[in-house]
Amino acid sequence: MAYKDVEFSLRRKRITIGISEDAEFKIVIAILKRKMPEIKELYKNNQPEISILGREFSNKEIYHIQKLIAKFFDADVNFSRAKMLGLHSIRKTFNKDLAVSKTKYYRHSLRSGQRIEFEGSIIVLGDVNFGAEVIAGENIVVLGVLRGLAHAGAKGNKDAIISAGAIQTNQIRISNIVKEFERGEFEDTIIKTNVYLNENDEIIVE
Repeated sequence: MAYKDVEFSLRRKRITIGISEDAEFKIVIAILKRKMPEIKELYKNNQPEISILGREFSNKEIYHIQKLIAKFFDADVNFSRAKMLGLHSIRKTFNKDLAVSKTKYYRHSLRSGQRIEFEGSIIVLGDVNFGAEVIAGENIVVLGVLRGLAHAGAKGNKDAIISAGAIQTNQIRISNIVKEFERGEFEDTIIKTNVYLNENDEIIVE
């Protein structure tokens, strides 16, 4: 079962999707939309592990792929890119030197009332919903939408950053600096994905 840009490997408990490095995102999405209903029929009520290998995707693209697959499977999608996010590959889209730190992966979306903390960096393979909190001594990466509270550099690291597929939160913190947003501030604007402190200790969202 293969296409020019996307190849599917189907096993009893695992679906592996290989995507060529030069594949256009719109073509990848079109193929997934066509093939996922067929694959769902093959697995029926089973919930296999799903892995995507090959091409690197932006946080926004990963979010769209996760949402598409979630229509057919209640399963986490493991991206090869996420395994090396520790945090090196993020430099390709975020022009800031980052210190290497211990990294904790959280494999699900966070619901309201949930809170995770870690002394190093945190990578959330899903959304952080309103009412949820992520607190890291170093960096925070959310592959989905950040709607809840994110506090990076909680131990005083002003070089820490926050990156997400989309930022729609009411409040964000880096070190001891806090920035609050008005309700609806992110509506009808260019999607914001990165947060950092500038040389004047001002929180920049871009």
